[in-house]
Amino acid sequence: MTSLGSPGDTDRDHDRIRRLIQRSRAVIAQHQHANGAYPASPTFSAYRGYSWLRDGAFIAEGMSRAGDPASATAFHDWIAERLTERRGEVAVLLRRAEARQPLVPADMLPTRFAIEPGGDPDTWWNFQTDGYGMWLWAVVEHATRHGLSLDTWKDGIEVASDYATGFWDVACYDWWEENVDQRHVSTLGALYGGLNAVAGAGVLDVPRRRAAAKAAALIRELILSDGLVGRPPRMAKWLGSDAVDASLAACVVPFGVLEPGDPVARATLDAIRAELDADGGVHRYSADVFYGGGQWLLLSALVGWNEARAGDRNAAFARLQWIGEHVAAHDEMPEQVGDHLLHPESRQEWVDRWGPVATPLLWSHGMYLILAAELGLVE
Repeated sequence: MTSLGSPGDTDRDHDRIRRLIQRSRAVIAQHQHANGAYPASPTFSAYRGYSWLRDGAFIAEGMSRAGDPASATAFHDWIAERLTERRGEVAVLLRRAEARQPLVPADMLPTRFAIEPGGDPDTWWNFQTDGYGMWLWAVVEHATRHGLSLDTWKDGIEVASDYATGFWDVACYDWWEENVDQRHVSTLGALYGGLNAVAGAGVLDVPRRRAAAKAAALIRELILSDGLVGRPPRMAKWLGSDAVDASLAACVVPFGVLEPGDPVARATLDAIRAELDADGGVHRYSADVFYGGGQWLLLSALVGWNEARAGDRNAAFARLQWIGEHVAAHDEMPEQVGDHLLHPESRQEWVDRWGPVATPLLWSHGMYLILAAELGLVE
């Protein structure tokens, strides 16, 4: 294992990190379905039995970077199959859009898929295009890292690329499955990251490659023209908003709309830390009432990932330590913790509706692996 060194850390910190790296890999591997799907949470009532593009892309990236590439490959195989099955649906949607026929969210592709064939009908807030960009980014990252041929997933990649290029500019639900009538900057950032990655990966035919590159350029232009607010300018939660959302960090790392040293990127991360960071844990956004608006382990890892890329290893290492201090029983990582609830009066209604906070959340474990790998702490 490479050095765990960081000023002020201790052998006890190192032992905890080693244990949690091993545990995170084990939790993800334990709950990955035989068909390759990653359940968002194997026990949480609202997530059980479903696999999300968004969660899965980051879980797969964690396993790809942290010593289990076969797990990531199996997930990408499964997603590519699910998307290939929908090639005809995408073709119909694109024809309807070209003919200017009305489309509603229920017409669009899902962001989560039943893990078992013939699963219950899905009534979720499903129209979320960010996951398609995230999966394109993740599968290109995985193939590049391990010298794999993207041709293995070509059919699914074509479907995801066609869908993303056709509908990137349509308002949809955000990362948090809210505000369907807005165009969200973090959603646009994820689409940019995926389309930009696949346009340069050599797997698409010429028309698709050109369409992906053109869409990526338009997305970046839109973010930088209509998605900024304030002085100094920073990215906003959605076009026309002045709110801060921690998911905006992903527009910098990993999706690369801006480089970490860019002034807008720095201002965006500064705003996230100023408004949403409490003692190392990061909230989603200030008006969040979901389970009272707790601190999300995966967002602490996302901010730490950005800090590591910006050269602030100490800050990133502190995020990793904070996560390690907020695991649940059996070193399982929850979706969020309630140390600094933004709206504590709202917590009980969610407990009554869905039960305790999702634990384990595989996305939390995946993001821990990503941050540990970014800091060079994984074998």
